[in-house]
Amino acid sequence: MKNNIKHLLLGGCLLALPSLALAHGDENHDTAAPAVAVGNSPQRLPNGSVLLPKPSQRQLAVRTIVAEQKDSPQTFELSGKVIADPNASGRVQPTLSGRLEAGPKGLPSLGQKVQKGELLAYVKPATNPIDRANQSAQASELRANKAVAEKRLARLQQLEGTIPQKDIESVRYELQSLTERLSTVGASLSSTESLFAPASGVIASVNAVSGQVVDAREVLFEIVDTSKLRIEALAYDTQLASNIATANASTTAGNAISLEFIGAGGLLREQAIPIQFKIKPSDKPTFLSVGQPVKVLVQTNTKIEGIPIPALAVVKNASNQDVVWVHGEPENFIAKVVHFVALDGANVTVTDGLKDGDRIVVQGASLLNQVR
Repeated sequence: MKNNIKHLLLGGCLLALPSLALAHGDENHDTAAPAVAVGNSPQRLPNGSVLLPKPSQRQLAVRTIVAEQKDSPQTFELSGKVIADPNASGRVQPTLSGRLEAGPKGLPSLGQKVQKGELLAYVKPATNPIDRANQSAQASELRANKAVAEKRLARLQQLEGTIPQKDIESVRYELQSLTERLSTVGASLSSTESLFAPASGVIASVNAVSGQVVDAREVLFEIVDTSKLRIEALAYDTQLASNIATANASTTAGNAISLEFIGAGGLLREQAIPIQFKIKPSDKPTFLSVGQPVKVLVQTNTKIEGIPIPALAVVKNASNQDVVWVHGEPENFIAKVVHFVALDGANVTVTDGLKDGDRIVVQGASLLNQVR
């Protein structure tokens, strides 16, 4: 009897085992345990923040500033380019068609410094055979008339005192006129046009070789004084020119240039108003070339409210959004999506996404953004 009871209990336990196994199989294993910071190395936490221990902060040279709300000038970003100052540049163009010949120092080369009035090259005019024949015939006729006038003047001078003086003077003036006309026609047969530098500067472009046949008004050399350059930008807001306070420009390499507003055009170009600036005398950039594109930042007299921070503090996240890293807890950094406008070549004004008192990462933000 006891053995039967043991068998019944054992069978019941065995029957219960599948149900227990089935219940275990229905449990959800997808829920992962909360991530806990392990070790002393930088790491991205599940909430998107970055754990950066103090030694790593010093190694990455992370620096922060305290955000402060203030009024900043409204700034517009314009596309511009470097142009030559028309008072300190020039083009060398022949007025006649002909063959190019080198000057006394040879043809100038790129980058060569020249002075205003310096002889650069010659152009020997090209004439067709008919014109040259007509000029030769005219010269021969003038020489014959001159010889006749010389003999007549000699005879009249021998009779001086017996004939009126006005007859002698008339022949003398005729001989002088024939001499000048012959000189002019003779010079036209073998004359060359001299090409001089219209301004002092450096040779910016060369489109000439010795012996080249050139046309009239063809640009052979361009001269630019690189110490006197200008910046031209296009503004699609026609009222912007009347509201400019300060302006500066920056190149693609990040070089900043201080500008001084000259004036704006009254004729639309590409549906925009051209605005010109000159580089302040305090800046003498040697890294600019005519035609080089630049970014022009124009600060107006209108004020906007925001938090000014260095432009290097703004980076892109994985979603290509503009973010700024904020230092929260001692070893924790949080990325905040922001909206900003340019302030100058090195700073921006954040209009949304930050508040007073936030500790903004202004150095090492790009390295912090790479922590995974």
